Amino acid sequence: MRILHAYKIYRPDIDGGIPAAISSLAQSNESSHHSVLAARRFGVGRRYIEDGVPVAAVTSFGTMFSTPLAPGYVPALLRRARSTDVLIHHAPLPLNDLGIVLGLPAHVALIIYWHADISGFPILKRFVTPLMRLALERANRIVVSGKSMIDNSELLKPYESKCVVLSYGIDPDYWRSPDGSEREEIEDLKRKFPRHIVSLGRLVGYKGYDVLIHAMREVDAHATIIGEGPLQPQLQDLAQGLGVADRVHFVGRQQRDQIRQLFHSAGVFAFPSVTSAEAFGFAQVEAMAAGLPIVNTDLPTSVPLVARHDIEALTVRPADAKALAQALNRILDEPGLAQRLGTAGRARATDEFDQSVYRARMAKVYSDALSDVQQGRAARP
Repeated sequence: MRILHAYKIYRPDIDGGIPAAISSLAQSNESSHHSVLAARRFGVGRRYIEDGVPVAAVTSFGTMFSTPLAPGYVPALLRRARSTDVLIHHAPLPLNDLGIVLGLPAHVALIIYWHADISGFPILKRFVTPLMRLALERANRIVVSGKSMIDNSELLKPYESKCVVLSYGIDPDYWRSPDGSEREEIEDLKRKFPRHIVSLGRLVGYKGYDVLIHAMREVDAHATIIGEGPLQPQLQDLAQGLGVADRVHFVGRQQRDQIRQLFHSAGVFAFPSVTSAEAFGFAQVEAMAAGLPIVNTDLPTSVPLVARHDIEALTVRPADAKALAQALNRILDEPGLAQRLGTAGRARATDEFDQSVYRARMAKVYSDALSDVQQGRAARP
C-alpha cells in the first residue's frame, strides 16, 4: 500500500504535534510505503530522507494566513497522487482541499486527518469553506482525535458517519526514562531551578504564552519555554515589562533528548492554550509519559480529555492568568498532589497513547478506506 501524507510543512523545518504524528505513522512497521509531501518554511524545494521516510518539500516564498505561498504544491500533490493508493490530507491546509477538488484520481482513497479547524483567520475560512466541504464529501474516512471535535464543528457534523475517533500515540518508553548520561545535567537543573515549570510549543497566539507570562508575576518559580515562533520578540518584551524576564527563559527549539532532560528536571508542565486551534496537545502526552503533572485549559477540544482535571492535571479557564497561577502554585506547593497527578499521567500515557496501538488502529483506517474505493462504494454521510 502506497500512502502519501500531505501537510503544509515538515521536519526538519519545523517540529510540533502534527509533524510528530506524521512521523510516527510514516515510520510504522506495517507493510506499507509512506512518503511525505510538504512545503518549505521558506526556500527552494528539495527532496530528502527524514527518519527513513522520503520527503518532498516544494519551494515556498513564506506564509500567509498560516498557509504556504507555494505555487508548486498543488501540481506536486496531483502528480504524486496518481501513483498513490491512499492520500492523507492533514488538515487544515486549503492547498490540499484545492488539489482534491481539482482532480484527485478516483482510484485514490482519501483520508482527511482533521487535526484542527481553521482558527483565527475568518476571511480565509469563509473563502475556503466551500472547498473544504467538497473535500469532506470526497473523503472515505475522516480521522479526529476526539468526539468533541465533531460536536463542535459545523463542517464535520454532516459527515459524522465517516469519522473515526483516534487518539494520537507516542513512544512512552523514550520519555519515561532519561539516558544515564543525562542524569547529571537533570540534577544540575533541579539544583539551579528547584521550582521549575516547563512548557513546549510554537510561539504563536493560540498557545497562550502571554497568559503564562502574566501568571508568572504570582508564581515563585522559574519557567522554561521550549519552542520558536513569530511571537518570541513580543513575548520577551512582555516578560521584561512585567518584571519576570529573569524567571522566564526562552530556550528556542531543542532536540528530543534536551526536551526530555528539561521535562525530568521540572515539577509541572504548563499547557496554557487559549483557542480551539489547540485540538489535542501532543506535548502534554509526552510530558505525562515523563511523569509530569499537567496544568491545561478547559477548551472545547480534546485537550482537557487527554490530561483530565484532578486525575492527571489541574484544568483552568483559558486566558485566565490568575487561575493559571493558582494551579501552578498548588502543584509546586503540594508534593503529594504533584506525585498523584504525575503517576496517573505516566500510567495514562502508557495505557492510552502508546504509538504501537495508534499505528495499528490507523492501519485499519487505511485498509477500510482503500476497501471502499476498491469496492466502488465510498462511505457516505
